[in-house]
Amino acid sequence: MRRADLLPFSLMVAVLMLGSLACSLFTGLLPTQTIPEQPAKTSTPRPTPTALPPIPVQPGAGNPDEPVYVYGDIPYTSPFFVNSLSEPFILLEDQAGFVARDREFEFNLPGQMIGPVEVHEDGSLTYSLPLPSIPLGTYVDVDNNGSEDKGVQVFAAAYWSNTWGGPFLEERDGTGWSTAYASTLTDPENEDEITGGILIVWSPDDEQAFPTGFGEDGLLFTGDDPTTPIPAGYNIVELNDEPFQVYKEVRPEITLNEGVVAVNDYTEDDYATAFQKLHEKVAREYPFTAEKNVDWQALYDRFAPRMQSAGDANEFYAALRDFTWSIPDAHVGVSFNAEIFYQEQGGSFGIRLAELSDGRVIVVEVLPDSTGADAGLVAGAEILTWDGKPIQEALAEVMPYFGPYSTEHHKHLEQLVFLTRLPPDTQIEIGYRLPDGSEEQQRLTAEVEYESLFRSIPELRSDPLTLPVSVRLLEDASLGYIRIDTFSDDYHLMAQLWEDAIRNMIDNEIPGLIIDLRTNGGGSSGLAYDFAGYLFDEEIVLYQGSYYNERLGEFEFSDYPARVEPGPLYYEGPVAVLVSPYCVSACEGFAYALSQGGRSTIVGHYPTAGAFGEVGRGQYELPDEISMQFPTGRPETMNGNLLIEGVGVQPDIVVPVTEDSALERVDAVLEAAIQSVLEQLGN
Repeated sequence: MRRADLLPFSLMVAVLMLGSLACSLFTGLLPTQTIPEQPAKTSTPRPTPTALPPIPVQPGAGNPDEPVYVYGDIPYTSPFFVNSLSEPFILLEDQAGFVARDREFEFNLPGQMIGPVEVHEDGSLTYSLPLPSIPLGTYVDVDNNGSEDKGVQVFAAAYWSNTWGGPFLEERDGTGWSTAYASTLTDPENEDEITGGILIVWSPDDEQAFPTGFGEDGLLFTGDDPTTPIPAGYNIVELNDEPFQVYKEVRPEITLNEGVVAVNDYTEDDYATAFQKLHEKVAREYPFTAEKNVDWQALYDRFAPRMQSAGDANEFYAALRDFTWSIPDAHVGVSFNAEIFYQEQGGSFGIRLAELSDGRVIVVEVLPDSTGADAGLVAGAEILTWDGKPIQEALAEVMPYFGPYSTEHHKHLEQLVFLTRLPPDTQIEIGYRLPDGSEEQQRLTAEVEYESLFRSIPELRSDPLTLPVSVRLLEDASLGYIRIDTFSDDYHLMAQLWEDAIRNMIDNEIPGLIIDLRTNGGGSSGLAYDFAGYLFDEEIVLYQGSYYNERLGEFEFSDYPARVEPGPLYYEGPVAVLVSPYCVSACEGFAYALSQGGRSTIVGHYPTAGAFGEVGRGQYELPDEISMQFPTGRPETMNGNLLIEGVGVQPDIVVPVTEDSALERVDAVLEAAIQSVLEQLGN
């Protein structure tokens, strides 16, 4: 299963809930698709089929319980799971990779027996999997008798979805063995060893043997496993029993296990107990305690009394919200509460602000018929004072509602947004200088208004009809332009769009490429690194990740670092990558990957968000339908330096924010990127 990341959590939920308060939607046209000309068919000789051994057993009067079909439920709680539902299937997954402890074991194409997954109206999933008469998996000799035997084929029922290529799995989709949404249970704190669940074992005859337990070392398929003969044909092996239960059933029902990515569920606890459990777990597993100077005990002492005294859902929520604001990490967050947002931030003046590189704060937009318009504010006006304070002093006191933030530059941008948001009917006095040089003082009253908020934050103003990967030709410069808005959408669709875009760049001999990541809130890092593979012709090792290991009492690094492997196509022209603080998480990993070896030039007004902790294991459900998120994975370079978190990916070309760029008269970042690519091309 692909690793998952997420945009700032409160912002993710706010996108959904504030949508119901918006006055309008911004729509666009879907790009047309062309069907490439098909090559002429040629006649090729067919290979001679390999002779198969006779079927050892068949269901019927003599063997009524021989398994022929497996079915069951696929429970899920992870918020990332839905991105895999476009082309899901169940796989009779060959466990030879686990037997050999080979995480790069590739699932043999002829042996991939798949079955349908049904998505029901209530969101639940069920699957069915017909069993082939003779499976084409890998034979493994696991009887520990000291002699070489043909062995058995060992399988799990495992959920997969197709991302790359055809309907079956290829290496980029996944290798090794499943650690989530499978009939087996695995231990993430012990090299993902199988610790329980159900295996499906096929034996070619009645002369093979199979383990009946984990042995003294507690590990499956090792030399100390006790074994016993296993019947020919299919056998269902229940690993949760000691000794293992081996049985035959025509249509066994097997519920898959969500595994380590399952949400931590504290919904049945009272407020104080839920917070205590959350705090205890997060304080152990949070990967940046030292770097961010987090005093977990002090935070508990400060907020536990508020949890204890909370009389309703809103008071509990407000305490949790303030708790998250105390941790400077954009991946830390609590779900959105529309009622509290209205009370605290529902009013505004219909204006948007920006800060220029010279320190001036100007109005960049005034909505028609708004409070700001009635007061005479216009685009280009400079804000001098706000509620009796110099503008920079007033800005510094703002705690942006969609916080916390991993970097000061990201926080400062949203201080400009939330300076203008107040409880409805609040009155303030502002001083400003109009473009003609005249200065004025005005008292404004905040009215209920959300449009300026939607227009201020990229994730909130994105067009819901735009494809996640879009491509066009910059005709004036004859360069390619690809915008990637997310790595958290339909994975298969995104893979097709990206590969098609790169193929067109190559086929049309486009000399240089601009990749725009400025509004990309993150998603699957695995998908991001697969995308990057189309821009490299050799493997690039990026970083190593670690998680807290409860058994060891410390953080433990994975044996398999994150890396970029060359894709099936290679675009070799110069590349410029556009970034902003709204490039978060997996987006930052993609930008960092493309910066390696000078492969691309990073261009932006500011660095990326600096939020790079992995969050797939850090999801929580609390009472009153409140969700929370905390990072659990820590990325470090191979020489031990913390990567991206707290600093972001730095631009190679820092573009000043001028009045022209703030007022969107020009796209200065894009222009700088075009100039950089043209210079590399010698133009």
